[in-house]
Amino acid sequence: MKLKIDNELLAEEFFEGAHLLGIVAPIKDYQFTWHINQKLGYEFRINNSLEIQLRKKNRNYYFSIYEYGVPGSCLMHYLYHNHYDGEYLLPEFKHLDFLWLIKGEEVDAEEIKTLQGLIKLLPSVQLVNEMTNEKIKNKQHLIL
Repeated sequence: MKLKIDNELLAEEFFEGAHLLGIVAPIKDYQFTWHINQKLGYEFRINNSLEIQLRKKNRNYYFSIYEYGVPGSCLMHYLYHNHYDGEYLLPEFKHLDFLWLIKGEEVDAEEIKTLQGLIKLLPSVQLVNEMTNEKIKNKQHLIL
């Protein structure tokens, strides 16, 4: 008997109750993270063990992930860099530089709107929008 991994089910469970923001900010990932930490009071840190490796055209591409856990809660924030050396973590969203995933606890729509507004005020940020799971074709690339 062969066991088959159901990627659709995995993705559904991973994204259940999660929020994903797409961000256009054409600066380096460490610079963007620094601005978030300094101006918004987060403590994002790079987590090399979460780094996503994709193999395309006989090459490996590495997408860095920064994470921040809200103290005293189950709420986690993940910041993905959407491109590496001409390749994209989510090729259907080539215009996005970063993806901000919030999961682990229920967050109301008002909090998400407030966060979007704060992110828009950061240097180099040109666009922030909430993305719906249905629009994401390669969501399995985001599963940690």
